Amino acid sequence: MTTWPPTLTDLKQDMGPEFEDDGGQDDDRLQLVLDASVAFVERVRSDVNFDGDLGSDLEDVSPDLVLGTLRLASRWHTRRRSPDALIQMAEMGASRVPTFDPDIERLLQIGRHQQWVCG
Repeated sequence: MTTWPPTLTDLKQDMGPEFEDDGGQDDDRLQLVLDASVAFVERVRSDVNFDGDLGSDLEDVSPDLVLGTLRLASRWHTRRRSPDALIQMAEMGASRVPTFDPDIERLLQIGRHQQWVCG
């Protein structure tokens, strides 16, 4: 089983050296988006054994679920700089920031990549 939930250190390593060596200046903001992404994933993926209960019928936390959670937190951190969903790119003008990332949805198995459920 993969360690759940991912830590702030995991997030900073995934985001790159500029965040690992920042002296902790973004730690509070990064922890906030990490906590929110963990809560979101736990809410939308109720079919996963996040507590690591032995003998559970739910699937265990997979490495791609952890990576998807880290990438979601990173995206939310970056997205705060473009609340109107636009990025200014000097000579090229403005560009729209997509509201979702299909790679993250694949990793988390949410959105259109969610598994079918019969009930």
